[in-house]
Amino acid sequence: MTETRLEWLMPTEVSAALQQCPTLLLPLGTIEWHGLHNVMGLDALKAHALCVRAAQQGHGLVHPPIYGGVGGLEEPHTFIMDQELPPDAPRLRGWLEQWCREAYRNGFRALILLTGHYGPGQQLAVRETAVRMSQTLGIPVLGTAEYFLALDKKYYGDHAAYFETSLMMHLFPESVQLDRLGEAPHQGVGGRDPKRHANAGAGRELCDCIISRLATLARRMPTWDETTRTAFVRAEAEIVALWQRHARDARDVVGLFAGWGAVYQGAFDDYSRALTEERFDDIAALAAGL
Repeated sequence: MTETRLEWLMPTEVSAALQQCPTLLLPLGTIEWHGLHNVMGLDALKAHALCVRAAQQGHGLVHPPIYGGVGGLEEPHTFIMDQELPPDAPRLRGWLEQWCREAYRNGFRALILLTGHYGPGQQLAVRETAVRMSQTLGIPVLGTAEYFLALDKKYYGDHAAYFETSLMMHLFPESVQLDRLGEAPHQGVGGRDPKRHANAGAGRELCDCIISRLATLARRMPTWDETTRTAFVRAEAEIVALWQRHARDARDVVGLFAGWGAVYQGAFDDYSRALTEERFDDIAALAAGL
């Protein structure tokens, strides 16, 4: 397999990769409790693996993952770098802004920030920063949770339950130990019981979908002209505005999550396909209408 991890490449290899496809992918996660059956770094591990496999298909390079994000469960061994409220995430936003500037200075002309940790504060910070840096740098920057690339597969995310555990069973089968779980409910697990439902086959189907779309985006984003970039940024900005309206009124994390209610009810199911098909006006209209 072609090496796509930036830290493992020689300088001449980086230069050659930039000539072929100047896209850089940044996986994001955190250190957080993911049940007794999953490893602590699950979020960043899955995001990194998805980015690497996508880059191998669609060109581009992958930055080492960031372990540190917004919020997290009140469970053991969880590192919280920014609080969910207020939703300004100064540490994460500042780091991402500088990372985008450095990527641009080093010759990359499209950036993908893929977060495997997707509390409301994290998702808002990543997508809002991506929109702002797209406008500042004049290149497309996509900031999204990985499940947003498979919404039409009814993948709406969970926490250490059916979805995340299935992904890990496919990507890192040796890391999942379901026999450590007793009977439900399981501590720090939100969603369908992974002991009953999680399986590597489901994980592979979702991963294949996400990887294919990431690869398409990595290949296409550097080629977008100004008109296409403008439409992309406008569409992403409409999603940010939708979530910001809910965030301004939120008094707790439950209130923050209310902004994602339409997503979980299927209203955004067309986003995944529309993004890779570059139907940005459809995305903007969808978000503006909610």
